[in-house]
Amino acid sequence: MRSIYGGTLNASHIDQEVTLCGWVDTRRDHGGVIFIDLRDREGIVQVVFDPDGQDDFSRAERVRSEFVLQVKGKVRARSAETVNSNMATGEIEVYGTELEILNESAPVPFQMDEYTNVGEDVRLKYRYLDLRRDEMQNNLRLRSKVTTAIRNYLDDNGFLDIETPILTRATPEGARDYLVPSRTHDGKFFALPQSPQLFKQLLMVSGFDRYYQIAKCFRDEDLRADRQPEFTQIDLETSFMSEEEIMAVTEGMIRKLFQEIKGVDLGDFPRMPFAEAMEKYGSDKPDLRLPQQLVEIKDLLKDIEFKVFAGPANDPSCRVTALKVDGGAQLSRKQIDEYTKFVSIYGAKGLAWIKVNEIEKGIEGLQSPIIKFLGDEVTMAVMERTGAKNGDIVFFGADKAKVVSEALGALRCKLGEDLDLYTSEWAPLWVVDFPMFEEIDGGWTALHHPFTAPSCTPEELKANPGTALSQAYDMVLNGTELGGGSVRIHRQDMQQTVFEILGIEEAEQEEKFGFLLDALKYGAPPHGGLAFGLDRLIMLMTDSSSIRDVIAFPKTQTAACVMTDAPGAVNTLQLNELNIRLKQKEKPAEE
Repeated sequence: MRSIYGGTLNASHIDQEVTLCGWVDTRRDHGGVIFIDLRDREGIVQVVFDPDGQDDFSRAERVRSEFVLQVKGKVRARSAETVNSNMATGEIEVYGTELEILNESAPVPFQMDEYTNVGEDVRLKYRYLDLRRDEMQNNLRLRSKVTTAIRNYLDDNGFLDIETPILTRATPEGARDYLVPSRTHDGKFFALPQSPQLFKQLLMVSGFDRYYQIAKCFRDEDLRADRQPEFTQIDLETSFMSEEEIMAVTEGMIRKLFQEIKGVDLGDFPRMPFAEAMEKYGSDKPDLRLPQQLVEIKDLLKDIEFKVFAGPANDPSCRVTALKVDGGAQLSRKQIDEYTKFVSIYGAKGLAWIKVNEIEKGIEGLQSPIIKFLGDEVTMAVMERTGAKNGDIVFFGADKAKVVSEALGALRCKLGEDLDLYTSEWAPLWVVDFPMFEEIDGGWTALHHPFTAPSCTPEELKANPGTALSQAYDMVLNGTELGGGSVRIHRQDMQQTVFEILGIEEAEQEEKFGFLLDALKYGAPPHGGLAFGLDRLIMLMTDSSSIRDVIAFPKTQTAACVMTDAPGAVNTLQLNELNIRLKQKEKPAEE
């Protein structure tokens, strides 16, 4: 039906006869000549009909936006005064000789141009229309180019594309599983995979020493702009490669991808230990486009009488930290109050500050309600340590270490965005040397997952689980975690030790992971891998604000599909086959 995409036409096609298919973007009637902008997935081209073609001209008069057309005609150059430099096809147009209306369209619920200002719920309800817009077409075209480039790179580096099961069993991955009831195994359930983790490790035991998969994964968790209940992972695993070698091959993939798709050279990725990232940036995924760092001032405030600072300064579990913001003295009191409210989301009880107006005047050149509590000497010592200069503002955090890190780390990024403090467009890095465990409610939890190898022996791990480091590594770009991975445990005794520290008893180990522990007995090779979030990667590459803008059919923030009205109810017959009975919610008692 089509000889060429209209959006690809240019001056080299002049005088060629073409057949186009697409949608009417706009229709204009100018003094008896009808102009139709015909849109297909490659772009828009102008088609001209004049009254000489009577039947086709009459049909052209009938068409409206989003009608589906087939057009035959000849490509011709536009006159110099009508060239449209804003269109890729702006040098040419198609003189229409035949027109067939393949389908009509009802009036659409929103405009289809790039300036559409409509609620996301409407866009998602009519997603098939939303996807016709240039922005969405461009995003999904780029997504396709990225996955093709990734497959080519991994194929060239000896990786095999192997699929792993979607129906599996529940494993402790840190989020709730989506469960699937089994009809043939009464009272039992499959789980949709949160990742292919265990299966790709078993592939290493099987001798497939370089595996990859662009895999669908599922997590039943609270959603944010960069989270979805189902998402896509670029999943890798290798055997007989060190931590450094795994990082080198995956860094090479991302660098080549950005060079090939965006023409951007990311350069070498610096390494930063987890402890340094938390100390300087309050985050394990720091945005290095921003130069501001958190500065420890605990030692300066230990002996002051102001208990808001002195208390945390003398508590080993707390942090007292300053954040200097270049040019921040311009902030109004109202804006500072808004930032105070912002940090309260992270548990901060307040946000103290000092504005630097004229540092050469000493205390007289500073402005803040807290200076009288700190004292002149301590205040000036803080200014010196933070390197504060005229026009800056210094914010303070004093609380439990986790609260201060999260609150000031988030504030650093928000101020950087609001005040445009970025010093570069792209800033990649590796965060390494993660702790093996974190302590929650008196017990140990794996910081990554329980199959991550520590950097010590089983005996050393048992003796000091709180200080043990893992062989884990996260790739971060512009403050977003692109991917995380680790060297895996490949010996049974080490895996059992980690399970014991996590409080997983022997019976539970056998029930949930017996197949893995058995496999580790049969010559499991040293192995490791990494998984990238494809949706987050495309979100960054397209400068989108949400991964929903780079997924064809995403869910809402309540994990629903408003287009298909999923999730939906099922009939009683299906429930009976599964031996499932729904529990009726009790109605609230009437007053």
